[in-house]
Amino acid sequence: MAKEIERKFLVSGQRWRTFADEGIAIRQAYIVAQDDRSLRVRIFGNGKARITLKIGHAVLVRDEYEYDIDRDEAEDMLRHAIGNAIEKVRYKVPHEGHVWEVDVYGGAHKGLIIAEVELASIHDEPNLPNWVGREVTGESQYSNQSMALGVSNGASLRQLA
Repeated sequence: MAKEIERKFLVSGQRWRTFADEGIAIRQAYIVAQDDRSLRVRIFGNGKARITLKIGHAVLVRDEYEYDIDRDEAEDMLRHAIGNAIEKVRYKVPHEGHVWEVDVYGGAHKGLIIAEVELASIHDEPNLPNWVGREVTGESQYSNQSMALGVSNGASLRQLA
């Protein structure tokens, strides 16, 4: 069983860009969204697509199952999405033994930048880069699901960053 263990932070400034890869565009939407589970579809700028099922209430740890799917099927699934599609560019940024994923949001959430780090254990304590700000792990307004369903407001999120 796959587990997702991650922490999220707001990003402060642009220093992270010095170490980032070229990034990849992502369009994602939710087919199912409940308090303890979600089914999301993503289409990547490189033509690939993936469907992900996440289950669990815990702040740090959830069960996660991901599968590559046909891009045409993913496009068709997007037609059935609830809420709005999220647009972002994801950059990978290595830092002291971890690879951080920095999401730069577009569309309704333009201006919001969030960094996530996946951990091997809930006991991992990664050294935080100097470009991360306040931790927002578990703050639902910063979840992609909440943003897609319109639970949060992009303008208010940007003010908090």
